[in-house]
This record gives sequence, structure tokens and C-alpha cells, in this order.
Amino acid sequence: MTTVTVPFFISHQGCPHACVFCDQRVISGSCGSLPDRQQIGAAIGSWRRSASGRPLEVAFFGGSFTALPERVQDELLASVRPFLEEGVVRSVRISTRPDCLDGAVVRRLAGQGVAVVEIGVQSMDDDVLALSGRGHGAAASVAALRCIKEEGLVAGAQLMPGLPGDSTTSALGSLERVIVAGADFVRLYPVVVLEGTPLAQSYRAGDYRPLDLEQGIALCKQLLHRALRSGIDVIRIGLQAGDGLNDATVVAGCWHPALGQLVRSELYFDLVRQIASALPGDAPFGITCHPSRLSDVVGQKRRNLTRLRPPGVPIRLDPDNSLSVEEVAVEYLGQCFRGNIVTDLNYNISEV
Repeated sequence: MTTVTVPFFISHQGCPHACVFCDQRVISGSCGSLPDRQQIGAAIGSWRRSASGRPLEVAFFGGSFTALPERVQDELLASVRPFLEEGVVRSVRISTRPDCLDGAVVRRLAGQGVAVVEIGVQSMDDDVLALSGRGHGAAASVAALRCIKEEGLVAGAQLMPGLPGDSTTSALGSLERVIVAGADFVRLYPVVVLEGTPLAQSYRAGDYRPLDLEQGIALCKQLLHRALRSGIDVIRIGLQAGDGLNDATVVAGCWHPALGQLVRSELYFDLVRQIASALPGDAPFGITCHPSRLSDVVGQKRRNLTRLRPPGVPIRLDPDNSLSVEEVAVEYLGQCFRGNIVTDLNYNISEV
């Protein structure tokens, strides 16, 4: 049964650094104030009523939870504890900086119901981290991920491809290193240049060139494919669409409210194109896929289908429950050619 997340955004709270890319208040649409016990209880009650019996998870996003004064951390977690004991809330998730975590901190969190710890890795390239003003190196992220795993908690890593000094090779290397260090899942947040940040100043001065949407999709599809092959979940691609992200706040970069779907769709397009490449260029054919992947195969505004064949050449698309979510089949003149985006699709590392 899918868990419903009850989010609390504590933007910038506890964070000891101001990274060149960061404005958590814009990203979350929150002013960053800490919720009190009454607000936490009210929010949990509201989400419980709308969850249709699904289990709840409380999440403290943004900021650096473990950089808050320990007294404040304890107060926030104590506000959730009665709901944990009652069984209304299944677990607690927090996010923090890798250099604000060690074994003792993780043990204390685990004893108060925290089951998932996400760390803002951003990159595993020390030069990229320095240019971004992170205030820590890649070794801190490796140590933090290992601490989380050693204490039996679920470890998440947030990566930001496209930071100053980053490249396709270093972005893929960052993913590989967090997987080796023990991350159970990752989030991919290609850089969005936000108004009012040092990165926006660098962009306007011509000192920094962010990934645009197409470049971000091209990079993220390689990252997603590598993660799929490694068996690690990518639970989100792109910042959450919300009131804080709009034409006034987004200066440049890889931003789209449905970025994850665009990236996944590219994997299916590349696989179908690979399979269909042996067919005559003007030949109509059929595609079947798992029902849940129809929109990914079609692409937004039918973009995938229009790229596969010239106008007027039909492509039939049908659902097939016998296929796995990673599979597609191309049917032509009574023959069926199957492929899998994980095992049959291959990418050579190409800089975007």
C-alpha cells in the first residue's frame, strides 16, 4: 500500500551555508518557520482523513534538520511520537547536510521514529562542490551514507546535475559513488537558476551556462538508465511544481513541471527507435506496452510517435498486461520484436 507523505517545509532552518544555487523559500513556497505541536497535529489529522486508510509518513523537508539545535529537533519529533505510537504515522523522514550527520546523531534519530534520512549530496566531485559553496567534500557524503546504513535506516541521496564545473561524466560518476556508498534511492534535481541567488548573477554575467530543458532531459535519461541498471530507485526527477516556481522566480535552467515524465518518456522512445531501426523507414507498425506506460511511450503531445514515423504513417498503440513496465514490443508484418529499457537499451556516455 502506497505511503502518503505529510510534508513540513523548514526551509533554510539550521543550514549553516548559503550555496550559490539555493533559495529554499522559493523552492518550497514556504517562509521557513518551524511548525509547532498544534500545527503538526492538525496537519497529520487532515492528511489522515484524506488518505483513505493508507499509511502516513511525516517528512521534514528543506533546511538541515540535524543542524537545528538538538532541543528543537526533539520538540519536532516529540510532536509526531503520539501518532507513531498510535499507528497513525508509520515513520518519519528527514533531510539534512552530510556534514551534519554521524553515528551518534543517526542513533538518536532512529530512537525517535526516524526511518529515512536524505542527504543533500548534490555532487561527488570536490571541484563542483567547491564552486557551489557547499562547505564540504564528497568524503562527507560517503561517511554520512554509511552511517545511515550502519544504523539500519533507509538512506537517500539528492543529486544536482548541471552545477558549475559539472559534466555528464562527473554527474554519472556522482551517481555511481552514492550507489557504492549505500544509497537506497536518489532524487535528481537538475539545476534551476533562481532569482536572487549568486548563481543567477553568474548566469547573467556570462560566467555560468546552465543546462537547458533538452540538455537536462538528455543527461537525466542517462542517469535514470544507469540507476535502473543498478537497481536503485529514482523517486523524483525535477523540483516539485508549486507556487514558488514561476516565470518570475526561474531565471534559467532545466525546469518543467512534468520533468520526470519527460525523462522516462525518452527511455521508451529510444528503445522503440532502436527496435524499429531495422524496419523500412515508411512502414507502419504497432507498439504494445504495459498499460501504466502508455503515456510514456506516446510522449507529451504525442511527441514520441511523431518522431518515429513521417506524417501519415500510422503507428498502432495497444496496452498489454503481459508485458512488464520496462518492456515494449514492436509488431510488424506478423512479427514481434521485444525490448526492455533496462537490459536492452544502451547509452554511450555523451556530453550534453
